[in-house]
This record gives sequence, structure tokens and C-alpha cells, in this order.
Amino acid sequence: MKSKNTLDDPLRIGIDLGGTKIAGVLLGPLDDVLEREHCNTPRDDYGGTIRAIRQMVDKLDASALRPSSVGVGMPGSIAPQTGLVQNANSTWLNDQPFQRNLAQALGRPVACANDANCFVLSETHDGAAVGADSVFGVILGTGCGGGLILRGGLVNGRRNIGGEWGHNPLPWQEPDEIDGPPCWCGKSGCIEAWISGPGLERDHWERELGAAPAGILSAEAIVVAAAQGDLRARITLQRHASRLARSLAHVVNIFDPDIIVLGGGLSSLRHLYEVLPGLMAPYIFAADKSIDVRPPKWGSASGVRGAARLWDEHQ
Repeated sequence: MKSKNTLDDPLRIGIDLGGTKIAGVLLGPLDDVLEREHCNTPRDDYGGTIRAIRQMVDKLDASALRPSSVGVGMPGSIAPQTGLVQNANSTWLNDQPFQRNLAQALGRPVACANDANCFVLSETHDGAAVGADSVFGVILGTGCGGGLILRGGLVNGRRNIGGEWGHNPLPWQEPDEIDGPPCWCGKSGCIEAWISGPGLERDHWERELGAAPAGILSAEAIVVAAAQGDLRARITLQRHASRLARSLAHVVNIFDPDIIVLGGGLSSLRHLYEVLPGLMAPYIFAADKSIDVRPPKWGSASGVRGAARLWDEHQ
């Protein structure tokens, strides 16, 4: 039964700023979604991105009948020392005072966090990892991000990069993985360049078909081909799972989470939940090599729900 909200109930707006789409929700006091909005991201247009978010918040405000708190999940993060965006694969945001400019545009304070932090915050609060003391939340999509929860709170760190595992080198490299493909960050061999959606697609074309075509075969199409018996697609997925397993085991050896939750587009690859624990085990530096890897409860909505909760973190 849908809750009834009064004018005294606290309402929260969450915005998920992605590289291609922006999603927004108005979250009620019982965590029910009262309104949703979507639009395309104005790529390579910083001012247009600010305006698109402002227009979305205006629409959600109208549904709420009053201004609400606003939290934004974003690629990269806000550098504490400068207040500027750092490490965003939506590169037009980098080195911009995004949080400050958006607060000015909206006429109210804005809480911002990395999209993977928002994802893991949502999944720990009322998703796949409810009750866990420590959680590693993973985004596997256009990029590769991570967020850490310890004792119910986000682990941001002094530099606001807690959980940023995607731009470390792929661990325990095979001979043909040494150096690795170039990454948008300027380095080569980053985990993101191997296990993100584009990384999976590039690997399939280069290793199984000899060269990248004019059009890119999507990760979803590779999965379909594998299910239909395409041996090359199956081998590609095996390589991807091995690289993901090694990368996750590296985090386990550092953070030792109770649960790992996968998010992003590749979290829909059902075989990962079957094969990852066994593939990770040889690399886990402990007598107990078991690991709990789960799909997200809220799917693509986790990020925007977590963004709406960011002000809860500040209270």
C-alpha cells in the first residue's frame, strides 16, 4: 500500500548523473518513490549539464510542493582540497566547481558523492546487503567504480577516493595481459580498461575476431552469442570473469568485506554470481576463502536511491 505523505514529511531528491542519461527520483519518508524523471545527459557540455539537473529538480520540486534536499551521484568525486571534480570519466566535469555551481543554480545546498558510493549506500540501507557490517559495492558499466561501507557509513577517505579500485593495475597478470590496453585516465592496464563494458567488448573483438569493427558488438550481444553456443564469445566471458575475480580478490585482501554487491549494466550477467567465488578463492589470502557476491536488489535504481540518502549521511 502506498504511503500518504503530509507537508511535514521530509522528502529527498536523488539525481544519478550518468555519462549518457540523468535519472531523478523524489523519495518519500518511507523510502517510496513518489516521482521519477529521466533525460539525456548533455555530453561535453558542462553548462548544459547544470541546466538539465536544475530543470529536473524543478520538476521534482513541483511534485513535492516544496523544496526538498538534493543529493547527486556523479562520476568521479569532489576533491576536498579544491572543491573541484576529480577522476570523472565524463571528462567535461573534471576540474569544475560542480557542487558549488549546482548549489548556486538550485538555491540550496547539494550533497554530492561518487555514483558507486550512492549505489553501495542504497544496497546496504534497504537492498542486497542489509545488515552487513562491511560491504564493497561495485559498478560495472561504461566505467568501473567501487564504494565502501563500514559499520553503516561510507568510507570516503582523506582524498574522497575510498573504493576507487578501477584505476589500479589488473592484479596477477597473465603474460598476455602485461602492460594492457590504454585507459582514458592516461595510464595503461587499469582494471577499468579490462572489465568494464567497453573493456569486455574491446577484448572480444581484438582477441577473438582480430580487430575492432566500425561498429561495436555490445556486451549483451556477446552474452547472447555465448548462450547460443558461440565458443569465441564463451572464451571472452571466461577471460572477463577471471579478470574480475582477480580484481575483486585484491580488494578482499585489503578490505575484507562481508558482502560484495555488483551493480551497473554487467551486474545482469547471471553467470558471474556462479563462477566468481570459485575463481576468487585461489587469490584470497585467508584460510576461509569463501566470499558472498550478490546482485543488486534495486538494479539501475540503486544509484539514484542512494543519492537521495546522501543527506542522511550528513546528519
